[in-house]
Amino acid sequence: MADDPLAVELVAADRTVWTGEAAMVVARTADGELGILPHHAPLLGALGNGTVLIRQEGGDTVVAVVHGGFLSVADNRVGILAEEAALAKEIDLAEAERDLERAKSSDDDDALYQQRRAEARIRAHDLAS
Repeated sequence: MADDPLAVELVAADRTVWTGEAAMVVARTADGELGILPHHAPLLGALGNGTVLIRQEGGDTVVAVVHGGFLSVADNRVGILAEEAALAKEIDLAEAERDLERAKSSDDDDALYQQRRAEARIRAHDLAS
């Protein structure tokens, strides 16, 4: 029973990004970074802009970036429902770096939000490299 893997589903508003089994999931919620192992207590958390690490049973790690949404844990299942999500391998690093520079030089009301989104994409790309 202790070796039961987590059933994980990462879904964006427009598509299923990743599904499978995992030994551990790490995600950043509004309350901080959270590690989830099999048989974790039920919870519901709000997600911001950040990375999600899904450590598979064989040792491989799936890295994704999420922008907003919720994470739920119940009955050895982890559901991540994000407003936007992408696997790290789908991220265009040059585009993310341009977005970061544009946000840093802007005085627009949402510049800080755009900066954090770009930084999260860059961090996810770097973690997967």
